[in-house]
Amino acid sequence: MIDVTDIHLMKPLLAEHGFHFSKAKGQNFLTARWVPESIAEDAGVDETAGVLEVGPGIGPLTQQLALRAGKVCAVEVDRRLEPILKRTVGEFPNLEIIWDDVLKLDVKALVAEKFAGLRPMACANLPYYITSPILTALLEAECFDSVTVMVQKEVAQRMAAKPGTADYSAFTVFCQYYAEPEVLFDVPAGCFLPQPKVTSAVIHLPVRKQRPWEILDEKVFFRVVRASFAMRRKKLANGLASGFPELGKTGAAEVIAACGFDENVRGETLGIPEFARIANEIVRRG
Repeated sequence: MIDVTDIHLMKPLLAEHGFHFSKAKGQNFLTARWVPESIAEDAGVDETAGVLEVGPGIGPLTQQLALRAGKVCAVEVDRRLEPILKRTVGEFPNLEIIWDDVLKLDVKALVAEKFAGLRPMACANLPYYITSPILTALLEAECFDSVTVMVQKEVAQRMAAKPGTADYSAFTVFCQYYAEPEVLFDVPAGCFLPQPKVTSAVIHLPVRKQRPWEILDEKVFFRVVRASFAMRRKKLANGLASGFPELGKTGAAEVIAACGFDENVRGETLGIPEFARIANEIVRRG
């Protein structure tokens, strides 16, 4: 098996096929073997797992997943990588590469088709520029036991943030609605070539089997969340009045009072149970 993180081995192979990393696609060369090993290990990948990998690149994480999993399906959009992946991961009979854009696939149907009888998981080293759309697609598919990804450190901190902190955002609430994020470890810039200007981090998201809140209408719930953070430095009443014009300022104030919150409360201080109460109150007023 080729050590894909060994730059002295990989540079000639890449040159042979005329491959250059694309800045536009957020491609970086991972030069530290412990990183993909730790991602696969800490994600809990074993022979009972069917793993969807998004963006295998030249295959460092793909190798570690295929060594452990029952089956790996790697979705890659860049066809230039085909001859390289044949060399780096072509030996694995439990690996299938799907040449497509994951955002154009029916992820739930793909997982059902490819991983029958296996514990479905998702793993990825995500390009910074497309982190949110891919994570959104993976979580909204609601078909994985867990999702483990390497992302920009500040994004990982945002996903795991607590209410009332600077990192807490609408994206935090979205991630914590579907999963229970846990930051596993940092990946310094020196682990990549070329070196990115930021530190990365690996975050593990065990997907919630049950959600411990009663939410009458999911769409209204997320509308409340977006409205609350659209004006995060202002009172929640202002955000709700703007996000729900049908309520108006008076109606927004009445909803907040009916939920037992102070009239000056700010949305950034509330957790999912509180957002659920507000959304349910709005639904009841229908």
